[in-house]
Amino acid sequence: MSVKRYVLALAVLLFSGLAQAVVIQYWQQANGARVYFVETHENPILDVRVDFDAGTRRDNRPGVADLTASLLDNGSVGRDEEEIRATLADLAVSIDGGADTERASLTLRTLSRPAVREPALALLADIIAKPTFPSVVLEREKRRAIDGLKQRESNPGFVADRAIGRRLYPEHPYGNEDRLSAQGIAAIQRQDLLAFWHTHYQPRYAVVSIVGDIGRPGAERLAERLLTGLRNEGPALVAIPAVPPVTPGVVRQTNSASQAHIRLGMPLISRSDPDYYALMVGNYVLGGGGFDARLVKELRVKRGLTYRVSSQLLPMEQAGPFTIALSTRKDQADQALQVVHSTLARFIDEGPTEVELAQAKANIIGGFPLRFDSNRKLLGLLSMIGAYRLPLDYLERYPRDVAALTADQVRDAWRRRVSPNALSTVVIGATATP
Repeated sequence: MSVKRYVLALAVLLFSGLAQAVVIQYWQQANGARVYFVETHENPILDVRVDFDAGTRRDNRPGVADLTASLLDNGSVGRDEEEIRATLADLAVSIDGGADTERASLTLRTLSRPAVREPALALLADIIAKPTFPSVVLEREKRRAIDGLKQRESNPGFVADRAIGRRLYPEHPYGNEDRLSAQGIAAIQRQDLLAFWHTHYQPRYAVVSIVGDIGRPGAERLAERLLTGLRNEGPALVAIPAVPPVTPGVVRQTNSASQAHIRLGMPLISRSDPDYYALMVGNYVLGGGGFDARLVKELRVKRGLTYRVSSQLLPMEQAGPFTIALSTRKDQADQALQVVHSTLARFIDEGPTEVELAQAKANIIGGFPLRFDSNRKLLGLLSMIGAYRLPLDYLERYPRDVAALTADQVRDAWRRRVSPNALSTVVIGATATP
């Protein structure tokens, strides 16, 4: 056995032992909520997260999902914004919330002793089940959101990211966030938030994740208590549709920035994708692995065309994006695009070398334990496992499935699934239209 293979085998063995120490318990409540629980008593801390199918993909008006999630803790029946802040400070606990494309979430960190835990849980339950969305607070947060959006729109990289998102998901719910506008935010009313909360914040759409210093009976009572004030009402949410095929195209926009910001992409990968590991490991070799990645070597090291280039896979319930991002001098944009296409084409044709594959596996497997080396990080992984209904032994399977991949399997997946000709392209800061 080579030294690299020995190190990889040792990493898998050590990692598997660590993962086996994390026992994930699961149950489903009568109201449909799904609960994931890891019991650990190393510290007197309890971390709780409640996710709902209320991300921006559910927006009927871009901006509503995000404002609903961010205003939940700004007022509930019987508690105004200041009272909530005072209670958090008195208990020395934290509650954070927000929304991404797929989910909206509220996260609580508290000491596990009942004198602190119980009032903290009562507060979180009120925030979830009795939000008031005060009009004064809404108007303030709308102004902040508009100011933040306008500031980000002055960044050509942000403009490029939104432009490629609109190209890949022109009509699909995954593109809702990229269609957000200042005018749209300004038009949002309190009744929009109340209607969105009433429709999407229901127990049947909830995933409760619990990590920390509490036993199973206490965790069951906790999960029940958090959602007691919610009801399942109305027709079930419609399933998120599959992402339709996208006709590749090129968008070029002039910009006063000194550099051209380039994005290439295509809808590609879901969490349940049978090619998930092959695509993920291949992406590490192509552009996700830092200075060792092929795109970095070809564009930065060999040619000096860019300071930073990377590729990314974002798996979601339906086909999430595969993207390549870089910036370069405006007069070098076309040359940089040619090198990106040729590098990708060569990688698809040849696949990773054995050395590249071994290095990718070692880094991916070796780095994965850092993703759950604290209760809070483990809580995030639990919520992801719950959201996508991944197996309870996901943490154990991960190193084995990555380690088992062959170069032929990676090459086959990339040949079947990716083509340079299938990528849409955005150039913000173009000097001319070809």
